[in-house]
Amino acid sequence: MVIDTDVLIWILRGHDDYKRQFEEAVQTTRGLVFITPVQVAEITAGVRPKESDRVHEFLNALNLVNLGREEGLKAGEFMGAFGKSHSLTLADALIAAVVKNYSYCLWTLNRKHYPMLNKPDFFEAEVKK
Repeated sequence: MVIDTDVLIWILRGHDDYKRQFEEAVQTTRGLVFITPVQVAEITAGVRPKESDRVHEFLNALNLVNLGREEGLKAGEFMGAFGKSHSLTLADALIAAVVKNYSYCLWTLNRKHYPMLNKPDFFEAEVKK
């Protein structure tokens, strides 16, 4: 499973339901919970200095899927197909490319950002806001 930035933010903010669901996901997947350099960059861009150590420790505890040529090619295809019509960002295209290339599911709160993914590509979380 790949965790999108929006979910990571709720976990880092200490939201109990997201933390519980994250812990369950880690157990269910036997620790196969992933992020990409995209999430690392997005999270680090908004980190306050006093939160830096805790946030970096959390991000370092997650598995990282590095982006390579295949992810770049797939993201380019997604940008060509959905960039203008759906205002697709390169960041979301790269995350979706990882999901597709590795047959992972994505835990996100913004499914509309991923028009190239289908219902089975998403992680169904039971979280109350």
